[in-house]
Amino acid sequence: MTAALQLVVDALSVGSLYALSALGIGLIFGIMRLINFAHGEFIMVGAYAAMLTAAIWAPFAVIVAVAVALVVALVTERLAFRRLRSSPPATLLITSFAVSYLLQNLMVLIEGARPQTVDFLSALTRSMDVGGVRLPWINVVTIAVTAVLLTLLAIFLRRTRFGRMTRAAASDFRMARLLGVRADRVIAIAFALSGLLAAAVAILLLAQTGTVSPVMGLQLALVGFVATVIGGMGSLSGAVLGGLTVGAVTVLLQSLLPAELRPFRDAFVYGLVIAVLLVRPGGLFRSAAAMQERV
Repeated sequence: MTAALQLVVDALSVGSLYALSALGIGLIFGIMRLINFAHGEFIMVGAYAAMLTAAIWAPFAVIVAVAVALVVALVTERLAFRRLRSSPPATLLITSFAVSYLLQNLMVLIEGARPQTVDFLSALTRSMDVGGVRLPWINVVTIAVTAVLLTLLAIFLRRTRFGRMTRAAASDFRMARLLGVRADRVIAIAFALSGLLAAAVAILLLAQTGTVSPVMGLQLALVGFVATVIGGMGSLSGAVLGGLTVGAVTVLLQSLLPAELRPFRDAFVYGLVIAVLLVRPGGLFRSAAAMQERV
């Protein structure tokens, strides 16, 4: 029982980061049908902003990270994607890769290619023991922050005017525009929310690992995309469920695989993803999530 509870806590912690990453990607895809692989670089710039200001004051570093990721996301939408909005999906996809590599190489020019370490919220790396279950504070904080952000985002999307506009655009962008929804405003809101979620992931990841690098966001962007596919493309609640599922499978395989196979854990994860998509091409949670979002 203790081992099972430990696995649940670890799975929720890892799945929370994946869920936030998947939701940031899913928000943009739902409106623009764009797989924004530059989302990983939003996470990266937020982490570097926190690292560079961590010595001043940790709360200030958090504010700076959020502000920088938000601004980068909005500038990216304005300069890179706005004029290409009516282009074919392949053009938008290539543009997202171009933005990703541009931001990576800019950071290499500014900070260098080597990973850097920083003492950021190191108190959260301590653990507490609850009934024999080891609970690192960073895991508890990660789960709590994710729960709060998802709750606030759900309230925003369902209870506010701009949130309803965003949901309408995600459901049928063309019809929403015909009904008076302003495309520029809605897409800017989606990118701003994506930047906010990326900043949250950056802060939590930096507190957990204490390391930044120009390519740190690549893995999270890839996992976020996979989680979005698993949950059902275009479904926001499906993206969250997909992220939690991928996190749970990752932790479970890390625990169950023999030691000699653990370095190949990700291969097993993506193999399972392929198997799932062969059976359910629309994603595991697409139908249920879609029904919930129509309520």
